[in-house]
This record gives sequence, structure tokens and C-alpha cells, in this order.
Amino acid sequence: MRVKCQPDGELSVGRKVKESLAVHIPHPAATHRQKRTTCLCVALRTTAKEVFFMKRLKQLFKDSFRELKDTRKMAMAAMFVAIAVILGFYRLQLTEFIRIGFDFLPKEMAAMLLGPSVGCVVAAFTDIISYALKPIGAFFPGLTFSAMLASTIYGTILYKKPVCLKRVILANGLVTVFVNLLLNTYWMSILYGNAYMVLFPTRAVKQLIMFPIEVILFYSVAKMFERANIFAIVRTKNI
Repeated sequence: MRVKCQPDGELSVGRKVKESLAVHIPHPAATHRQKRTTCLCVALRTTAKEVFFMKRLKQLFKDSFRELKDTRKMAMAAMFVAIAVILGFYRLQLTEFIRIGFDFLPKEMAAMLLGPSVGCVVAAFTDIISYALKPIGAFFPGLTFSAMLASTIYGTILYKKPVCLKRVILANGLVTVFVNLLLNTYWMSILYGNAYMVLFPTRAVKQLIMFPIEVILFYSVAKMFERANIFAIVRTKNI
């Protein structure tokens, strides 16, 4: 095939355009390899972040579990259980399915001070002892699990962290939505035999009202503890 050139030896204008297009249009196979390489790099970075997060989470629970080896911190955890049990006696029963109480404060403070492992234990003992002292209806393990999960969430987000309103809102928001509203409404539907969607609207209104109140109360108490230097004292090896 002959190529007609200009007198100066260059290609014709039309040929230049064709050659230019041929150079700049990537081959489909090359494009596919590039995309695959990019996806692989993103996946590796994501996996590395997940592994790092899981390691940090595992270490967080280990550090919290070690708190139980200190007898004075165990005594502090027992004190939080006692306070939570006492506050639990003064709940306001609005309806059969809605109760307002402030026993969450000592349980969540225990999780913040001593970590998710201790917070989980404190929540479990509080729920069991409260029912043993003042049983209301049938004992339901699902509600105990919810209390343990709530304290675990608080401990995971707030343990060994400075007191910050954003973290308090995040922790309380997760507990409010996933534990108090979704999970506990499901337990209530099983316990009382009511349809889930029948209970949901009323409980949603209650959680919407209590959310800012609980955030303000918890943040105020946490800041009071911080100003009293309690966090620094507890987080040292020897308290």
C-alpha cells in the first residue's frame, strides 16, 4: 500500500488525523487491564484499612478486659452497677411498652471509663440484678443483650478518647436507632405479641424526644468527670 506524502515529506492532513486518532484511542484490552489494576489497588487499600481497624478493635477489647484485673477498677464497676440498679427503680412507666429512665448513665459511663468489655459486663449484671430485685413481667434475655450491645457501642466509640460532643452524639445516635428503636421494638413485639409496625411509631416518637435529652445529660456528666480529673486518674495504671 502506498502512502502519498507532501512535497516536504510529511503525511497528508487527512492521514495525520487518522494517525492521530489511532495513537490516542486505547486498546480495549489495555483499558480493561488498567481498570482491573485500579480496582485491585482500591481493594487492597480497603482490606488493609479493615485489617487495621479490626486489630485496633481487638486491642481495645483486650485493654478493657485487663481493667478487670485491677481490684479497684472492679470495685468501680460494681459501684456503677449499684447506681444503675438504684436509678432503675425510678423509671417512669408511660405505657406498657414505653418507660423513661436514666439508668443508662452509669452503664455508659462505665463503658467510657473502663471500656467496652467492662461496660458489657456492667450492663448484663445491672439488668439481671434489677430484674431479680424488682421483676416486671417475664425475664427476657433479648433485652439484656440489647443493654450489653448499647454499652459495647459506647465503650468502642468513647473508651480512651477525649470527651467530645460529636462522639457522644454518634454513640448515642447508634444506640438510639439500632438498639433502642429497631432491636428493642422487635423484642417488644415478641414479648407482648404485638405487630412490629404497631409499636414502631410510638417508640420512634419516644426515642426522638429522648435522644437530645440523653445526649445533653451524658455529655454534661462526662464533662463534669473530666473537669474533676476522674478520667486521668482512672486511666493511670495505679488509681
